[in-house]
This record gives sequence, structure tokens and C-alpha cells, in this order.
Amino acid sequence: MSQRTFPLVASVIILVVGLVHALRLFFGWHAEVNGWTVLLWVSWVGLFIAHYLASEGMGLARRG
Repeated sequence: MSQRTFPLVASVIILVVGLVHALRLFFGWHAEVNGWTVLLWVSWVGLFIAHYLASEGMGLARRG
């Protein structure tokens, strides 16, 4: 895998995770992990982190 391909693939995977967070927020889906109900604000944090990591990865792919 080249220096350019890895950040691109990682960014696409992270974008998919961010999309799931966005869909959860939009549709109001409930999530439960091991009996603990995950609050919606956790998806806001996940969405912002995923957006940041994906944009940084795309930047690395462009520079690589």
C-alpha cells in the first residue's frame, strides 16, 4: 500500500463512521452498549472527531 493510498482508505472508513453518527442524530436512533444507553451528544462528539480525522487524512493523501 502506498503512502498515498493508506490515508485515503482510512479517511473513507472514518467518513462512513461519521455518516452513521449523522444518521443517528438525524433519525434519532437509540443505541445501547452492554446495557448502557448511549446519549445523543456522544454522536455529536463522534461526528466532529470523524470530520476532523477524515479531513486530515484527505490532506495527507493529497500531499503524499
